[in-house]
Formats: sequence, C-alpha cells, structure tokens
Amino acid sequence: MARIKLNLRNLSVTDKIAKGRQIVGAITNNTSFPNPIPALTDVTAAVDNLEKAVGSVKSAKSEVSTRVVVQENAETRFDRVFTQLAGYVESIAGTDDTLITSAGMETKATRSTPTTPNAPEAVSAAAGNHDGVILLSWRPVPYAKSYTIESSTDPAAGSWAHVAIATSATKAVNNLKSGTRYWFRVAAVSAGGQSGWSEHATKVAP
Repeated sequence: MARIKLNLRNLSVTDKIAKGRQIVGAITNNTSFPNPIPALTDVTAAVDNLEKAVGSVKSAKSEVSTRVVVQENAETRFDRVFTQLAGYVESIAGTDDTLITSAGMETKATRSTPTTPNAPEAVSAAAGNHDGVILLSWRPVPYAKSYTIESSTDPAAGSWAHVAIATSATKAVNNLKSGTRYWFRVAAVSAGGQSGWSEHATKVAP
C-alpha cells in the first residue's frame, strides 16, 4: 500500500509548481535515490512546462482585461454620440415619425389606452353536486382579470343582484334556494374597465 501522499488533487497550480521544485531540489544529488524514474530532467521539464503554461494564461487574461476595458470605453462613446445624434434629429423632426424614420431611427411606441373587454360568451348553468349550488361556466375573455356575476329570479323586472366574483371562467354559486329558477349574467373586468353583460343563463337550483 502506497504511503506517500502527494495530495496533488487539492493543490492549486501555483502550489504544484512550488511542490515540484521542492521535490526536485530534494532528490537532486540525493544518494538514496541515485536513478530517479522518470529522470529528473523529465520531471524538471514537466514543472517548467506547467509554469510556462500558467504564465501564458496570466498574460492572456491580462490582455483580455485590457481589451474589455477598451471595448467598454468604445461602447460608452458609441452610446454618447448616438444619443446626441438622436437629440439633433428630434430637434429637427419634432413629432414627425416619417422624418425620424427617414434618418434610420425608430420612434417610441405610443402607449395605448387599455380597451374595455368584450362581454363573456357561451355562459351556461348546470346543477351542482349539492343542494343550492349551480355551476356557471363561460368562454374566457382575453385580458380579463376577473369576472363579476349577478343573478335574478325575475330578470324581466330588472331585479339583478351581485352574487360572486370569479378569477377564472367558472364559478360555483352557493346558498341558492332549492327548486327556484335563477337567471345569471356575467361581465368581464380588465384594466380597461368592465364589459357589458353577457346573455342570460338559467337553471333551477337543485
């Protein structure tokens, strides 16, 4: 079983070079080890090659760092002169998008005002699994953040009452009176406001 612990795996490259030099120095002219295998010339060459490679990498890193600084400075100047040029073009063109684009530049998109969502479609009502529960569903409305739901037992009289808010295109409406027919309507709510009301869906509460 080997008793020597080189620990090379845990050494940095710099430490390996130092350790290599130290070992070569200790074995050179050591009468206890008259014929080293491999020869000390080969061992020394391995140390020299590693040291040369390390030096080459350090030089390359230094050069890269220098070039990165040069690039960053060039980019800063680029940004500055084109920002100044854009200011000049804008001072001449004003808000004339055609004139601005003729200079090879783009205009900022005009922020659009959120539009009112469409009213939900395909609203349906189905009996729930428990008494007094009706399940509503409808087709999702693009950009809707929520839906408000109203119910009535006599829509002809205009007696609508708010019963729920939904964040998806389904909702279980609870605590209804069993055996009573209910009508439901749904409106979508988005950043642009509330839509109109959907067509009615009707169902007798189980």
